[in-house]
Amino acid sequence: MLPTTGISKIAETLRSPNYGSYVVGNGISLIGTWMQRIAVGWLTWELTGSPIWLGIIAFADLFPAVILGPISGAIADRRDRLRLVQVSQGFSCLQAVTLFALAVTGNISVVALATLSLFLGIVTAVNQPARLALVPSLVQAHQLNSAIGINSVIFNLARFIGPAISGVIIANGHVSWVFAINAVSFGFFLFILLRLRLTRPFKTNRTRKRFLAELLEGFAYAVRDTHISALLLLLIAIGLGVRPLVELLPGLASAVFSGGPQTLALLTATLGAGAIVGGLWLAGRDHEGDLSWTVLVAALALGLALLVFVSSTSLWVAVPAMAALGLAMSITGAGIQTLLQLYVDSDMRGRVLSLYGLILRGGPAIGALTMGWLAEFFGLRWPLAGGAVLLAAAALWLMVRSRKNT
Repeated sequence: MLPTTGISKIAETLRSPNYGSYVVGNGISLIGTWMQRIAVGWLTWELTGSPIWLGIIAFADLFPAVILGPISGAIADRRDRLRLVQVSQGFSCLQAVTLFALAVTGNISVVALATLSLFLGIVTAVNQPARLALVPSLVQAHQLNSAIGINSVIFNLARFIGPAISGVIIANGHVSWVFAINAVSFGFFLFILLRLRLTRPFKTNRTRKRFLAELLEGFAYAVRDTHISALLLLLIAIGLGVRPLVELLPGLASAVFSGGPQTLALLTATLGAGAIVGGLWLAGRDHEGDLSWTVLVAALALGLALLVFVSSTSLWVAVPAMAALGLAMSITGAGIQTLLQLYVDSDMRGRVLSLYGLILRGGPAIGALTMGWLAEFFGLRWPLAGGAVLLAAAALWLMVRSRKNT
């Protein structure tokens, strides 16, 4: 249970007019996104039965952030962040409409899935830095920690609801309608975004430099700051070692647990349910003093939970492990973003958060592609076990370093 002060803090943040509207639109959009993610993964598995194709689809969706993320971050520090998010949301809606048209006419193929996943990946890479940097303009400064925690809850609530709905629709042979629903959800969020009027729009008093100089300045700033660089290092270990689990779940549901779309939906929804608990706990915190240490402990727990998950072929073991994975993943992900938002200067926010987004999407892209390839030779579980060990080692090393510096 959350303490009364935690509930009050969440309620106060949600009463902010702009942020409250943003949460509603974002939540509905994310439900559609998770519905589509499950549908694309399952459709890929049905068309190919290949773990490496799951990796390729994930790579196409996630890797563009590695190339475009830093550039998008510099743009987000120069341009109207709300306008960037609005335009990106429109293109995302177009992608979902195209997927629906191809699926409903029977013209869908794995190549089309990969191409459209790449398109959405490019749009998201442009959108993400501006979207992350927009949040401080929607709330008061003292509400930022709560707002990021609420965002995590909404994201993971969607991860719970979206797969459950998608699993039912796919099981009844109507996968194309998943894409149609996602298109409507994207359109609804765009409508909300067009109605937002920021009370504290982003402004800077700094003299603008050349674009490339500002891009390099963002990299140098993140590397020099020991707090920011440590957080980004931990995020790399999570992205490479654990996050590919989400992209490989369709194969795990079928090949390891001998299930169908309902099993995939169960595992994904359980991951989301655990993450909701973690996000609510984080959103209700009224202090940040020990958050760094909390994130490191959660990262270690994340690696251990994944080891438990891959150790068995029984859903009785896998489902509780997935709940623990979701809890720890939510605390680490939202905790790292909260700390970055608190540490970073306002003028650097877009560029630093672009690195966060780059790693958040690029790490799983590289990890899923690598693990998908290794799974062709060693099965799906051994590569994930190796990723869990990588994260646990990184968390322990950062814990030791943190203790030495205190």
